[in-house]
Amino acid sequence: MTAHRIVFANEKGGTGKSTTAVHVAIGLAYQGAKVAAIDLDPRQRTLFRYLENRVETEQRREIALPGARFAVYDGDDVNELDALSEEIAEGYDFLIFDTPGRDDVFARHVATTADTLVTPLNDSFVDFDLIGQVESESFRVKKLSFYAELMWETRKKRGLKTIQDGRRELDWVVVRNRVQHVEARNMRRLDEALKELSKRVGFRIASGLSERVIYRELFPSGLTLLDKGHLGELGTSHLVARQELRSLVAGLNLPVPARDKGQLELASQA
Repeated sequence: MTAHRIVFANEKGGTGKSTTAVHVAIGLAYQGAKVAAIDLDPRQRTLFRYLENRVETEQRREIALPGARFAVYDGDDVNELDALSEEIAEGYDFLIFDTPGRDDVFARHVATTADTLVTPLNDSFVDFDLIGQVESESFRVKKLSFYAELMWETRKKRGLKTIQDGRRELDWVVVRNRVQHVEARNMRRLDEALKELSKRVGFRIASGLSERVIYRELFPSGLTLLDKGHLGELGTSHLVARQELRSLVAGLNLPVPARDKGQLELASQA
């Protein structure tokens, strides 16, 4: 069995990439999937630290939580990274990569091996500029940005590998994080620009995670909003956030194995 590779990649920092990666990993684990993860940012190692905190919470509270096998890569050799990837994902359903928020040779490399490529964006034209430039008056897309061109080339390379190796086609998903429910005209313009660019470049658009303090507060414990029974009393906004997470995982259309399906639904009900 070959693990389905999910690569979270964005050359811009501050888009909630690591937070999204962690929550997708735990969401899949709650569905009964066996998940492995590699953090490719050895300096910040946010995903690694989150999952490490989760293990420490399990040990301290003497509880068992769905989780992931995880590692951080701190080397300088692509072949060495490939070897680690094969080792950690052996017998697992999913292998998640969290990449640095900058141009990085290893991020580019794992993108070419991805089955699902996830690019989180904050819901603003500042972040949209990463993938496409718009006209100042009409807000129509005038050209692809460097990152979109890079991902386009990655898709073409992956297309050749799909033919040669029989692997799945690359599914590129742009996840809209921190969606604002104000400035309706600006949001409509952004919607239109994303839809236009998605047709030209070939990505899908999925809803992500809103800006909520709870995500930062849970980091030291490694817990997520799916860990019902371990979080204390939750407010209405937290229940809404839990639904956002469920929608995010569902929107990625991942091939979750049939065993124990439905655990996420049970764990996430209010």
